[in-house]
Amino acid sequence: MQNKKQDFFKKELRTLVECAVLIALGIALGYIKIQLGPQGGSVDIVMVPLFIIAFRHGPLWGVGSGLVYGLLKCILVGGIGWGLPSVLLDYVLAYGAVGVAGVFKGKQSLYELGVVLGGLLRFAVHFISGVTIYAITTSTDLFGMNFTNASLYSLVYNGSYMILNIILAVVIIFFLKKPLRKYI
Repeated sequence: MQNKKQDFFKKELRTLVECAVLIALGIALGYIKIQLGPQGGSVDIVMVPLFIIAFRHGPLWGVGSGLVYGLLKCILVGGIGWGLPSVLLDYVLAYGAVGVAGVFKGKQSLYELGVVLGGLLRFAVHFISGVTIYAITTSTDLFGMNFTNASLYSLVYNGSYMILNIILAVVIIFFLKKPLRKYI
């Protein structure tokens, strides 16, 4: 009985350390980005380590790691927020949503679909934040266009960088599937 407990804690500790290392990798990758405009929004590959966690350990570890990553990103990489609600939505919950891709754990042929699911869920959280929080505080001028509808503004603004992030993550995960086969 004691050995089973020790094995369980050893496995959990190994998973925790692995997630911490991948979260740290995501934070480091957060400094390498292409800024799309003065309003914010950037193209980067920070979701890739979170997808690796989700595909390797499932949605519980994936969502948990995403929540931790989002909070750390806001603090360390210089997140911009309009108070606690925007920090929770745009960082903590948005990156936590990425971990839902872990529902495809063990289904390597569906990892790209998992990336799309996680990316779209992150987009949905950003969209909600844009409609509820940022619609009040930001200008409605974007990419040389003037928006009068907060939903359309949030769709165009968040969609402009999220579609690129999702495509980039799909391509990277596609190419990482074979080298990481024995680990995922």
